[in-house]
Amino acid sequence: MNTGEIITAIVVLAVVALIIGIILSIAEKAFKVEIDEKEVAVREELPGSNCGGCGYAGCDALAKAIASGEAPVSGCPVGGAPVAQKIAAIMGQELGELERMVAYVKCDGTSEKKEEDYNYFGIDSCVYAALLPGTSPYACKFGCIGLGSCARVCDQKAIRIINKKAVVDEDMCVACGKCIKICPHHLIEIIPASSQQRVQCSSLSRGKDVKNACAAGCIGCGLCAKNCPSEAIVFNNNIPKIDYSKCTHCGLCVEKCPVKIIKVYNQ
Repeated sequence: MNTGEIITAIVVLAVVALIIGIILSIAEKAFKVEIDEKEVAVREELPGSNCGGCGYAGCDALAKAIASGEAPVSGCPVGGAPVAQKIAAIMGQELGELERMVAYVKCDGTSEKKEEDYNYFGIDSCVYAALLPGTSPYACKFGCIGLGSCARVCDQKAIRIINKKAVVDEDMCVACGKCIKICPHHLIEIIPASSQQRVQCSSLSRGKDVKNACAAGCIGCGLCAKNCPSEAIVFNNNIPKIDYSKCTHCGLCVEKCPVKIIKVYNQ
């Protein structure tokens, strides 16, 4: 190969390299993904548990939602107030005092209070037991089955099964919501940790039918709602639900409940 051919080859390679470089540069600009620095900063503050308790697919999705303003800076239940404070600073927001939230099991049907319907010998899971005819081995078809599905999904180990009923250790609970998703009877809800009056029943039955199934059942009389001076109790499907944004903790609902299924906490 003579000198002229070598020079020609070099020139051709240089031109090809230049063309490829131009194409890559154009492609980079055309397909460039803008990185939101706030989203990155928020994501770094999130705990990374990806529990879904915030209502989003994981910490990445929550960080994006917070950065875009779709989710509040306090959206991470696991991180709590400390993480919320850091994220608020990133977003340039003032964060007031946050109400600590906890999971609460709306059932007081312990083994000595609820009547058995049949003996269950299947898989040790509330989810599987609820698939059988009647949805529960107990006479009350709305109460806690007590096989511990909620306890097994709790990363904080905040739920124990005591006397065949799930009980939340509120000091350990971070209100991630995993227990809510797994409970087949939808007995668990997130409420303020400071709430004093709590309904301990989820049965949709009334009167005699309730009491025949469980000694701890609500008979659906409605006296709690009728006597609440702040109209904080809504009666729906025979079960009272307390609106804690209205509740003044006067305790009148506890006093008026004839079967004492509204209990007092945090006093």
